[in-house]
Amino acid sequence: MTKVISDIKKFKIQRKSNLFKDKSVGLVPTMGALHEGHLALINKSLIENDITVVSIFVNQTQFNNKEDFKKYPNTFKEDLHKLKKLKVDFVFYPTYEEMYPDNYNYKVIENNFSKILCGKYRPGHFDGVLTVVLKLLNIVKASKAYFGEKDYQQLKLIEGMTKAFFIDTEIIPVPTVRSAEGLALSSRNLRLSDKDKIKAVEFPRILSSGLPIKKIKLLLKQKGFIVEYVEQIDNRLFAAVYLGKVRLIDNVKV
Repeated sequence: MTKVISDIKKFKIQRKSNLFKDKSVGLVPTMGALHEGHLALINKSLIENDITVVSIFVNQTQFNNKEDFKKYPNTFKEDLHKLKKLKVDFVFYPTYEEMYPDNYNYKVIENNFSKILCGKYRPGHFDGVLTVVLKLLNIVKASKAYFGEKDYQQLKLIEGMTKAFFIDTEIIPVPTVRSAEGLALSSRNLRLSDKDKIKAVEFPRILSSGLPIKKIKLLLKQKGFIVEYVEQIDNRLFAAVYLGKVRLIDNVKV
């Protein structure tokens, strides 16, 4: 039976109970609006651990755009139905006041990789991400935590943070889950208009074309995307674009 806990103290009491004794614990942090990408993370945790905890918390400190935060999909009822169907053990569903009793006076800051790519265009975004993930890792004390490769920059920053702060939780990367047309699944896709959903599939197709970056940018613009960046770091090509007011990100190996 899936248990929903919103109170950190109650979760910590549960965590110290015999239920968790000598058990491996998997954590899947989410902001809700669950899709097949999230479910891939959850299923991997269910296979690899005795107990799986899924957190649902729309973390406002990582939104540099207040309107973006307000428009983020809230589908808790549907999400909980999916999690119960999967037989997830715990859903951790805290409030802002629970997670930030200090009102975000204390935060985690990374000074290099977080300042480029998405970090360059979303100031403060990764401060919020790293801070909330550190809090979740400290609360849940999971053996493993699962993150998708779609947010590859986020994944690498979280891996770096756990090493820097000697966190025992192992960070497990999970390959990007895509639609049949190749679009990386994202909760933001729910905000795309029907017309833009058709257009959006051109994004991964062009990004993985093997063409020079200048040509990729030109093709994306010709298809109606507003290009924020297309950059290669090591053997991976990163990109962020807008369709209307919806921001899409992706990355591919090169």
